[in-house]
Amino acid sequence: MVKYPVKITLYILLLKLFCLTGCDDFQDFITSTDLDKRLAEKDNFKYLDSRGGTTLSLKNENDYSFIVLTDTHIEDGNAFGLEKIADVIQNDKQIEFAVVLGDISNNGAERDIKKFIEISDLFKVPCYPVIGNHDIFSNNWKNWRDLIGSTNYQITGNGINLLILDSANSFFGKQQLDWLESKIKNSKGNTFVFTHCNFFVNGINLQQSSNAKERARIISILQNKCNIAFSGHTHERYINSAGNVQYITIEDYKDKKAYCIVTVKNSVVTYKFEKI
Repeated sequence: MVKYPVKITLYILLLKLFCLTGCDDFQDFITSTDLDKRLAEKDNFKYLDSRGGTTLSLKNENDYSFIVLTDTHIEDGNAFGLEKIADVIQNDKQIEFAVVLGDISNNGAERDIKKFIEISDLFKVPCYPVIGNHDIFSNNWKNWRDLIGSTNYQITGNGINLLILDSANSFFGKQQLDWLESKIKNSKGNTFVFTHCNFFVNGINLQQSSNAKERARIISILQNKCNIAFSGHTHERYINSAGNVQYITIEDYKDKKAYCIVTVKNSVVTYKFEKI
């Protein structure tokens, strides 16, 4: 076995991390977190307040659909065909709302967050944004704060409960998990959780929630209380099950034009994957 000096060993380790995470995620890996500051914006609903707020009124709580997509990576005003989702929604009258699972922008630029808002208004149904690691690059989460607001929030309605979590730094923190536990404890109807960073991967990969204890706690919190927990981040599809909960990671929209349609009918939840 070849032995290397400590400096070279550290260099090799960092190089491996770089290769496994990719250059953009590596940038996020070595930067400090401002999660506490983001969570302090929990009552800031600048985007939602003018678009129905945090209450969702379903036409029929026993028969509805919603659309989930992720990793749109809007950059320099280029939304990579995100506006086509408006056509999908228009052609499916069962779709009551949409969720975008983070990395909405490629680097959190103000122009690109505004582009997302402009396109989401074309959907003509409520759209719930989730913050991702790319959305906080270059200390740009302040653009999210000023244009969208909270990164951790709950949407409730007749027979439905949506819980949005901030995992932009690949972990959640005790404060946020305490919040999740309190909100889901008395949840009624169908409950869905949405976050950016995925909980499971197939094989060795650093692109997932980085704290094993947090993952274990989330699985415990959601057990038998949540229908599906959705995530993105890896640009690949993974489907896992734990504690009677489905954990679904969806492919990216930017390159693969992928999305998921979830249908609830008479308390039975099904889903299908589609591409533009």
